[in-house]
Amino acid sequence: MASRAFGRITVTTPDLDEPGLYLSVVESLASPRGTMQDFAYGDVELRSLALTGIQLITGRVRDVRAKHVEFDALNLHGVEITSSDLGSARWSRSRLTRVHFRDCKLMGAAMDGLVLDDVLFEKCRFDYAGFEKVRATGPAAFVGCAFTEAVFTDCDLSGAVFSDCGLRLTEFGGGRYRDTDLRGNDLSRIRGVANLAKVRIEPGQQTDLAQALVNELGITIGDG
Repeated sequence: MASRAFGRITVTTPDLDEPGLYLSVVESLASPRGTMQDFAYGDVELRSLALTGIQLITGRVRDVRAKHVEFDALNLHGVEITSSDLGSARWSRSRLTRVHFRDCKLMGAAMDGLVLDDVLFEKCRFDYAGFEKVRATGPAAFVGCAFTEAVFTDCDLSGAVFSDCGLRLTEFGGGRYRDTDLRGNDLSRIRGVANLAKVRIEPGQQTDLAQALVNELGITIGDG
């Protein structure tokens, strides 16, 4: 099994090139049996991609572009998703285990009730996305991702890592962020500073958080 270390955590990622593993090319991710395993899917442009009650196990999704995306109870295990544009996806009630997203766009997506365990998001765009009741029950890392005006609501991101991410006007609403690792990010324009109790930062980021709080409270500094 492959793994990547980020700060204090290690994320186990899919190893889809291991000897003896053969991925069959499929034309659709839908399965009448409810399970798709050992698959390769991609290089498609779709008007709509809707999957409900499906398990995707050990597979690669690449270069998928879809305008309308609806995922419900779509559980992933050992899956790699790369260079894909899933638009403003609606994704709910799903569990992701040993999943690696790379160079993907989920701008304006609504992620509700997702459970993350050994999940790596790398160089993905989540601008204007909403995360609600998303829970990191195992290692989870966001590396080099953009979260412009994204909103986290009632999430449990305890122990998760954000590294080298764009957090401009990203709002951290009420939730649990104990030991969430925010080192290596510009925090000066985030929102919801008061909700970030027990997070982990590095020397110098205190100034970022102070600036973010001043911005959020609309405080005017000066003699005029």
